[in-house]
Amino acid sequence: MLQEAAFELFLENGYESTTIGQITQRAGVSRNTFFNYFSSKSDVFWIDLDASLATVSAHLLQAPVTDSAIAIVRDALVAGARELSSHRVPWALTQHELIGAATDLQSSAMMRLGELFRAIDHFLSSRSEASALLCASTAYAALGAAVAAAQAWAAAGTTRGELEPYVREALGPVCDGFVLTVESGASIST
Repeated sequence: MLQEAAFELFLENGYESTTIGQITQRAGVSRNTFFNYFSSKSDVFWIDLDASLATVSAHLLQAPVTDSAIAIVRDALVAGARELSSHRVPWALTQHELIGAATDLQSSAMMRLGELFRAIDHFLSSRSEASALLCASTAYAALGAAVAAAQAWAAAGTTRGELEPYVREALGPVCDGFVLTVESGASIST
């Protein structure tokens, strides 16, 4: 309800001109209710994506110790992709230019991607003998591939289908390329 009210107002007034007070008034709730669900105005864009990111983190935490660390990261990102429906693409991916919220969206996106990077990096570091640099570069590469897949998916319009195949395609070469290095515990030699 808050998200719908916010989006209506963003389209009517623009993002910058819309206040949290206007959103809560349109939704028929108190300002405190807004802050029970969101910490800032830009958070309303991320409801669907936040659920997807929670799925990725949960998948990493529940993964069997015997499975390949890279395969688990791939499967976690694919599981997160399954959370996003082709009929409910996050507005942050498709409407940011229309409502003029690019700066706030970039800031809140970076915060979320940073959290996800830390989860993946920590997971790889705990499951591999690879150097910290290789674990971090693997985490960033996997995230970059997933972001590229999400952008291509959103840009595909009404013929986009599900996000999962996009993520699988983008992650394939990344995971294949890093599997030997990270799984073998390699490090950078100087």
